[in-house]
Amino acid sequence: MRHLYRLLFALLFLPLLAVAAKLPPDLQDLPEPPPAPAGYQPDQSADTQPDIVIKKKGEDTVEEYSVHGQVYMVKVTPPTGISYYLVKKTIDGGWSRMDGPGERIAVPQWVIFTF
Repeated sequence: MRHLYRLLFALLFLPLLAVAAKLPPDLQDLPEPPPAPAGYQPDQSADTQPDIVIKKKGEDTVEEYSVHGQVYMVKVTPPTGISYYLVKKTIDGGWSRMDGPGERIAVPQWVIFTF
């Protein structure tokens, strides 16, 4: 029980220590960034934005995300339940299911030797 009181005390008073800390007196503003080079145009072509095609398959709503004609992700929304994603693992195929916003694990699949 004593440890719980110490933990609560620390959690309540640590933010007060941060507020009480003084800022150094010699702080300076950041300099302005340099201007862009002459003639620079950011790439805003439609090829860099993903194309999204929405289809109905049965009762499910399917959204296909593609860039340069290659589908890389599919979002499936059933009429009941939560949506899930099918993400392409390799260029040749190999879809994997992703349920939710969790981080995707990318396993290296380098070709070392071919016979």
